[in-house]
Parts: sequence; structure tokens; C-alpha cells
Amino acid sequence: MAVRRRPAAAAAGDPPPQAPPADAAAAAPEEPVLRPPNLRVAAVAVVIFLAPFSYLAFVHYPLGADLQRSILKCGAMSLVGFYVALKLIPVAARYHLRRRMFGYDINKKGLPTGQIKVPEALGLVVGIVYLVIAIIFQQFHYAPDSIWLVEYNAALTSVCFMILLGFVDDVLDVPWRVKLALPTFAALPLLMAYAGGTSIIIPKPLTPYVGLTVLELGLFYKLFMLLLAVFCTNSINIHAGLNGLEVGQTVVISAAVLIHNVMRIASSTDIETQQAHEFSIYLVLPFLTISLALLAFNWYPSIVFVGDTYTYFAGMALAVIGILGHFSETLLLFFLPQVLNFLCSVPQLFHFVPCPRHRLPRFDPETGLLTGTKDGNLVNIFLRLFGKCSEKVLCIRLLIFQALCCVFCFWLRYMLTGWYK
Repeated sequence: MAVRRRPAAAAAGDPPPQAPPADAAAAAPEEPVLRPPNLRVAAVAVVIFLAPFSYLAFVHYPLGADLQRSILKCGAMSLVGFYVALKLIPVAARYHLRRRMFGYDINKKGLPTGQIKVPEALGLVVGIVYLVIAIIFQQFHYAPDSIWLVEYNAALTSVCFMILLGFVDDVLDVPWRVKLALPTFAALPLLMAYAGGTSIIIPKPLTPYVGLTVLELGLFYKLFMLLLAVFCTNSINIHAGLNGLEVGQTVVISAAVLIHNVMRIASSTDIETQQAHEFSIYLVLPFLTISLALLAFNWYPSIVFVGDTYTYFAGMALAVIGILGHFSETLLLFFLPQVLNFLCSVPQLFHFVPCPRHRLPRFDPETGLLTGTKDGNLVNIFLRLFGKCSEKVLCIRLLIFQALCCVFCFWLRYMLTGWYK
């Protein structure tokens, strides 16, 4: 979490600034030097989060050869995106520092590292790389008359719109009431282009009471899509405040989505269902790899801050993946920690109780440990439940909790198969 400090504007009557003398210009500070990315974290994350998907897709399940080739093409392009993001993030970070788009790490206040200028809004870089990879992939995979091409482009348009609005938020620092409305505008291309079904299957235990097995929702289904996009985008944005937490949670969810897609393709005999999950794989695989590249820079201690640009981009990307992949219920289960964090945050978000600008724990520079406050978010709740700890340990605990919730989702789907729907 960053506190941005902008240069003060000159008063109307102040004289124009004078050019510095030649000797002062010669003594100007050199280009800022950034620490190298934590490639060890990225490598470990690649093994942990991509190995299960690769095993299921190419060894465990007998997927078709054509699908496996398409996944390999998408994976190869995604790895290129990973490499490009690693190279571009330091370049963009220096530009952001020049434009004074930086912040200070509040959770290191009182330490020398708390005085380091950390470039902000680097989610812009990975968002652009993701869009380029996804656009190029469609050239190699989808025919010009493919029925999926319209929704594919609509999804990318919504993601692009959200990246733009997220960067606007990072630059202008818009108030919360405006933040809640931003995903509504970004989701419009998706809603207008959506041509899928608008009905839901009634759970079997409720069928005798409802008298229907399928319920047509019409426009209410699109309203649900809109609310899901708004929730996913803002829920990642408010479950934040630690180095690596914003990117880490999206990496865990993305890996779970990949595994879910492969399992559904292998278990389903419906062609449309299989195509929907293939579609989801092609969108989420490059998203996962470019997020891993950003994690190498954002892991504790952060070299860059991701900004609202990334949290909005990540939330919208996952929302369109779940909506167009037709597994929005499962996606919400993957978002269980975000749901809990939102419910705990409701009293403060809606100002039933006082809400500080940054709902962060207290940092003790002497011990280097964080202490939970009374703020209603998972970051502080975990500290109150499990005691003081360092920022890195707290982030790891929260990511383990995220992974356990995803495992719980898979277990719950397995237990309810055949009974619930």
C-alpha cells in the first residue's frame, strides 16, 4: 500500500522557475536504479501453479490432440508475454519515477526502506502485454467467422476499458463512490455483445418447490453479470495493503480456474460446455503468466506497486473469464476470501462506522512486526486471530488461506455433483 506524495503546485503570483546552473545540472542525480526482480519467487510460483494444470491437461486426462496443440500455442505465447513483462516493467518504472508517480511503503514507515520511492501503477504494463498476447493469439486460433470471436473481442474490450479507468484512478485518485461505478462502464461492451444463455438450472432440492428445472432470467441475468464484474473488480482492490497480496491472490485464483477448466472439459460431453472452458483457458493462461512476472517485482519487499490499474484489470479479467466460461458460481467460490473480506468491510465501506483512508495494521519499526487494528478486513482479522507477524509472513498466510478456499471449492463441487444439479 502506498501513500503518494505529489509535488506542490506553484502559486499564481510566483515567479516562473529559473533554469538550474550548468554545474547544478551536471550534479543532477543519475537515473534511478531498481533492484532486480525476485526471479526465485516467480520460478517457484510457476512450478506450484502451472505444474498441476500441465499434468492434468497433458498426462492425466485424454484431451484431444487439437486442444492440446492449441493449449501449447497459447502457453508458448504466454511465456513470451512473461519474458516481455519482465523486461518492460523496469523501463516503465523509471518513467513513472520521472513523472513522480511513486509512493512510500506505509508498512515500513520508520525504516530506511520506508523512505524509498516506489514507482506506482505498474499494472499498466502487464495489462498492455496481456492485451497484445490475447489479440495475437486470436489470429492463430479463431477463424474470422468463429461464433466465439465476438465475445472474445468484447471480453478484451472490457478488460482494456478497465485498464484505462484503473490508470485514471491511479493518476487522479478518485473517491470511493466513483470507484464503485467504474466497473459498470467497463462491463458494457461485454453485456452488449453477450449472446449466451440467460437461464439458470434450478438446484434439484428446490425443484419440487419451484416447479421448474430451468428458470429464464432474461435481463436479470445480465444484471447479475454486471454485479459480478463490479464485485470481482472492487473485491480485489479492497483485499490489499501488503506487498504481493494483490498479485498473489489473483495468481492463486487463476491457477484454480485453469484446473477447473481442464476438469470440466474432461468430464463433460456437451460440446458447447467444452468450448466455453477452452475459451476460458485461452484468456486465463496469459493472464496467469504476466501476473507471475509482476509478482517477481511486487513480492516483499516490493520494487514496484501494482496500483488500482492492476486490481481493476485483474478483477475484470477474472469476471469475463468466469462469465463467458459459464462458471460464475464456481468463480464466486474461488473468491470466498474476497467475499468474507467484503462482508467484514461493509460497516466501514458504507460509513456505518468510521473508515480511515488506509485500513492497514500498525507497524513497529523496532521489531519489524505488524499489529492488527480494529478495522474490519482480513488483513487485520488475521493479525488479531494469530498474533503479530511480519508483512511477508502475513501475506503468505493469506495466500495459503486463498489456496485452501479454492481446494474447498473443488471438494464442494465433487460432493454436490449429482445431488445439487
